[in-house]
Amino acid sequence: SIDQARAAALAVQPGQIVAEELEAEKGGSGLRYSFDIKASAQTHEVGIDAQSGKILENTVEGSHPD
Repeated sequence: SIDQARAAALAVQPGQIVAEELEAEKGGSGLRYSFDIKASAQTHEVGIDAQSGKILENTVEGSHPD
């Protein structure tokens, strides 16, 4: 569920979620939750596989996020 994905994202990257979405993605189960998490002065993008709950991405967004 999105609640479980949200908790997993915050476990790997503590902060405040400023954006979230369910995206179609190649690989994995085909769906992932994407969270933008603000921590200090940086925003991190954390991707969670919608079916397995596996962390797919944990990166710092640049000055031009997509």
